[in-house]
Amino acid sequence: MCGIIGYIGEKKAVDILINGLKRLEYRGYDSSGISFYCEEEKKLEIIKKTGKIKDLVSEIEKRKPCPSYIGIAHTRWATHGEPNDINAHPHFDCNEKIALVHNGIIENYRTLKSFLIDKGHKFRSETDTEVLVHLIEHFYKGDLLESVKKSLKMVEGTYGILVLSSYQPDTIIAARKGSPLIIGKAKDQMIAASDASAIVSLTNQILYMQDYDIAKITKDDVEIFNIETDKITDSEFEQIDITLSQIEKGGYNHFMEKEIFEQPEALKNTFRGRLDRENSTFRLNGIKDKFNDLLNAERILITACGTSWHASLIGKYLIEKFAQIPVEVDYASEFRYRNPIINKKTAVILVSQSGETADTLAALKESKNKGATTIGICNVVGSTIARETDCGIYTHVGPEIGVASTKAFTAQVMVFFMLSVALGRKKVLTFEEGIDFIKNIESIPDKINEILNDKETITKIDKIVEKIYRKTNFLYLGRGINYPVALEGALKLKEISYIHAEGYPAAEMKHGPIALIDESMPALFIALKDSIYEKIINNIKEIKARKGYVIAIANKGDREIEKIVDDVIYIPDTIEELSPLLSVIPLQILAYKTAVKKGLDVDMPRNLAKSVTVE
Repeated sequence: MCGIIGYIGEKKAVDILINGLKRLEYRGYDSSGISFYCEEEKKLEIIKKTGKIKDLVSEIEKRKPCPSYIGIAHTRWATHGEPNDINAHPHFDCNEKIALVHNGIIENYRTLKSFLIDKGHKFRSETDTEVLVHLIEHFYKGDLLESVKKSLKMVEGTYGILVLSSYQPDTIIAARKGSPLIIGKAKDQMIAASDASAIVSLTNQILYMQDYDIAKITKDDVEIFNIETDKITDSEFEQIDITLSQIEKGGYNHFMEKEIFEQPEALKNTFRGRLDRENSTFRLNGIKDKFNDLLNAERILITACGTSWHASLIGKYLIEKFAQIPVEVDYASEFRYRNPIINKKTAVILVSQSGETADTLAALKESKNKGATTIGICNVVGSTIARETDCGIYTHVGPEIGVASTKAFTAQVMVFFMLSVALGRKKVLTFEEGIDFIKNIESIPDKINEILNDKETITKIDKIVEKIYRKTNFLYLGRGINYPVALEGALKLKEISYIHAEGYPAAEMKHGPIALIDESMPALFIALKDSIYEKIINNIKEIKARKGYVIAIANKGDREIEKIVDDVIYIPDTIEELSPLLSVIPLQILAYKTAVKKGLDVDMPRNLAKSVTVE
């Protein structure tokens, strides 16, 4: 969840660290800090501050730090200890000779802390992380790399760490287990960070560290060892295709706004090169070696968290309809704790935007241990899920910086559609049906653009925002394939506007939630002209009979619905199976505009972080 970065080279380290932290702030923003080696005084300094990066920048400007060419930095999402200056990273050892930043959780920190206190170590913070820097101090006998190795062998939990010491001021030690860490190489400089967004302004040459890797980094070289075997690891730098423009706002007010508007192009990138008209199917080369295992699976388990879980529910609907394979969808956070029934005839699909979600990685490990075929659906090339699954499909939507996911959701739904059609063409779907699906999928980007650029639609949403932004509760209701869209719409609203919102199957409303309906409870229905349209209309009438305020997402040309609801947002027609890609767009805009109206920080909602890399 936290973001870490380290730099060693010939440029001013503090400036580079701060710029990197700004790129990583979406990973956590409770507090931040830097440590650097002061050449003039031959010692380490730490500057850290509660709040966002701008607060740290103000503190640095006050302190006027001495020139430095090596340093580490951290932006925090708090796990152990409340957000304050003391608990902020980096952390010092007793003698202020070693500094450390950490992303992850040290599960046995209490035991280690008791051991270290008995040895005379004094602790300043409430964090689990501080234990690790004192442990390194305890083992230090003249070789920083060896002391970090010995310390990590005692640690239970997850970590991505960077260690700096005045004992060896020309070296940074990096290590990872369960938390992402990459190293970038440029002329006379090296950079280590949680993800590529902090590095691309300096280089596109990246080395992905693996679990149990420990690296000794100087400005000219990097050596990587395996902590468990002490053997040198063969690792190579590779070129990534992320550009600086992709991680900047580009004239938009927020990253979330930018990413909403990027969806037409992002979805083109998702299906580009995958349309196989000759065979009336979709070409998914990333899973071709395991395609038959998936096709012949007795059942498919899909596991994910948050927005990816909602996309997975749509995936279940599509795979069962087109491929006629039984599908279950599990929260990754619950998956391994219920002893899931998995065997060699089970296929497990793991869905994660970052490819680093801790709970999803745990589900992957459990699935592999039980012999399942594992398939990843993720966005980040080189991520842990991409590397450790048997095969996978990239969504190719580019970096997603906004904490509230938008283009990742629509791309994941698109991937599930292509996958389900590819499976279905081997079973029950005809050639003509396949061609029709290809035509429909190609039209989706233009139809999303139509929604985004329709002034009447945006004006309508603005008027609805005026009615709802002071509300404290909200219901989102849908049926069939659009029930998960209701869940996603509710999640977006609660994430960034802090309005309590719940998504429900519309038919379940009368089994409890209808008790909440009154004039002050808005209810939004996804009411498209599909196979269960009349059922949805009946559900709307049940709300209106109780004086509820009803908003509907409806197809253009549906004038009947205007007679029974208070406000309508129209979207273009498409086939039922692709309708979530259109119906979710107004919900994203509604949530975004509501948060902006309330004056909230859209890209950095309280208590959240983009990539959940701790359990």
